[in-house]
Amino acid sequence: MSKTIQPRLIVLRRRQVEARTGLGRSSIYALIADGQFPAPIRLSANTVGWLEHEIDAWIAERTKVSRTVMS
Repeated sequence: MSKTIQPRLIVLRRRQVEARTGLGRSSIYALIADGQFPAPIRLSANTVGWLEHEIDAWIAERTKVSRTVMS
């Protein structure tokens, strides 16, 4: 029987996402609206966050695309 390994669920707040991606608030929300960036999860009535593994995957994909285009 194989076990499914689930990623650690670490939640990043907007400023942490901005620091990791180099994107500003309006750019993040514009990309979300276009379906090109992970959507945040609702943490409370007035608070959202992003799953770290989804942000890491987005960065990895952007790196892959960037390297492919430049080659």
